[in-house]
Amino acid sequence: MAVGSDGGGGGGVVRRRGCSCSKEDFFPEESFSSWAAYGRALRSTGPRLADRLTSRSLETTELNEVRARSGADMKRDLTWWDLAWFGVGAVIGAGIFVLTGQEAKEVAGPAVVLSYVVSGVSAMLSVFCYTEFAVEIPVAGGSFAYLRVELGDFMAFVGAGNILLEYCIGGAAVARAWTSYFATLLNHEPDQFRIHATSLSEDYSRLDPIAVVVIVLICAFAVISTKGSSRFNYILSIVHIGVILFIIIAGLTKADTANMRDFMPFGTRGIFAASAVLFFAYIGFDAVSTMAEETKNPARDIPIGLVGSMAITTGLYCVLAVTLCLMVPYADINKDAPFSVAFSERGMNWAKYIVAFGALKGMTTVLLVSAVGQARYLTHIARTHMMPPWLAQVHPRTGTPVNATVVMLFATAVIAFFTDLGILSNLLSISTLFIFMLVAVSLLVRRYYVTGETTDANRNKLVACIVAILLSSVATATYWGLDRKSWVPYAVAVPAWLVATACLWGFVPQARTPKLWGTPLVPWLPSASIAINIFLLGSIDAKSFERFGIWSAGLLVYYIFIGLHASYDESKALAAEAAARKVEDGQVAPPTNSK
Repeated sequence: MAVGSDGGGGGGVVRRRGCSCSKEDFFPEESFSSWAAYGRALRSTGPRLADRLTSRSLETTELNEVRARSGADMKRDLTWWDLAWFGVGAVIGAGIFVLTGQEAKEVAGPAVVLSYVVSGVSAMLSVFCYTEFAVEIPVAGGSFAYLRVELGDFMAFVGAGNILLEYCIGGAAVARAWTSYFATLLNHEPDQFRIHATSLSEDYSRLDPIAVVVIVLICAFAVISTKGSSRFNYILSIVHIGVILFIIIAGLTKADTANMRDFMPFGTRGIFAASAVLFFAYIGFDAVSTMAEETKNPARDIPIGLVGSMAITTGLYCVLAVTLCLMVPYADINKDAPFSVAFSERGMNWAKYIVAFGALKGMTTVLLVSAVGQARYLTHIARTHMMPPWLAQVHPRTGTPVNATVVMLFATAVIAFFTDLGILSNLLSISTLFIFMLVAVSLLVRRYYVTGETTDANRNKLVACIVAILLSSVATATYWGLDRKSWVPYAVAVPAWLVATACLWGFVPQARTPKLWGTPLVPWLPSASIAINIFLLGSIDAKSFERFGIWSAGLLVYYIFIGLHASYDESKALAAEAAARKVEDGQVAPPTNSK
């Protein structure tokens, strides 16, 4: 079978070509060949939806037929060193340099360091879950591919929509924070660099052209070369780490322990409310998992790169948060540029330029890694035709997904131009926590269920245990979000989670052993990841959930009218190609005509 892409939903021969732009690149499936065909497809929505709800992709399909839809192959030239620096570069950016001040001042006080610990534990649990998948299924689709294999097409699409939302608003938030620190570097207020459109709503009226320019420049760099982006990233990241060490050492020379006496002015609730928002500061490591397809030795490089970078990041975040709160009373922290202003107020005005420069470096690397990661997510989603396959094309010369990179960064630029950082950070945390929860559920399914091998009894016990874990976690988070005083619901929900996890551990045999690298302490670790991610969701404000609901409703409309029918046609084509490949490999005999 040739390797490449005709974009066709009809399957069969796949030819190699460069990036093009035609009707066949956007809607090549049979369901969209004519209005009559589309009408027939709509009339079959019910059966098709039932098929997609229960269908699960195969690992071999993701690694072979789906990957071949991109035309050219991505270049395998990344090592653990590249991944580790991508991880550091992806994570340390706007979260620590902007949101630390906001949450310390208004939500958690000096206890913001504990908020970072909670968020860091949640992120590390998710890192372990992601790492097993990235090693076992090294494709560009990241969590989208993992969900397709374990939870099926429909849940993968729901996850895909939130993945794309995560990256768009995450990049937009960082780009707007970039403007804030750039203004500080030039001794200006951030809004002096923005255009105030009084006719728009207050949350969308501060137009940010600098953020758009930064995104465009990042886009240009990301489409040239992944390896080149990696080199640029770790050079900037090394400089960035140096600036962080300067902030810690210089800041602690101006420390005043009296600032920490009122350690928890907003109570325990403030710690967890800040944790939900500060989870934004850890977002980005999942982008590293999308680079598994371009990694030389995934089994060795991915665990070192992902786990190592997250451990370094968590430690630095906690020390930076302590340093800030020791320098300035929490009530006096500046929300827009907390570290720069803190140095100014402590008589080190010259240091604010170093801090602002370091922050800009960090945010630039976050934007770069985000651009690389989000394009690879969209590429793999488009390979399945849930999005137009034109977005799956990989340029034969650069070996990068140019179309997906440009489209995602265009959407990011539009959001960054209009939307306030506070709205972006809350909405981003919802979509990300939701995705991480789904990946943890997928890992449990992967370990305990194999089609054709797991008995019906064990499958039913697995389903019951997962449902109990989810319901007990949701009950705990909901009651926390309602802010009631009684401890009785917690005394019921928390033991219920423990019992459900213990039952899964004790009464359901694992059906699969990882071939190369496995998450430790299964089922306890992924179950804890589910619980803490859902709990943090319960600390996010109601308006953010309303926006999340609107986005989810829009996703479902798109899926019912377009994504469902395109992916249904493509799945049949992929199945035919997989069967043909088995015949070519001599695994099955070709069909014969009976007389």
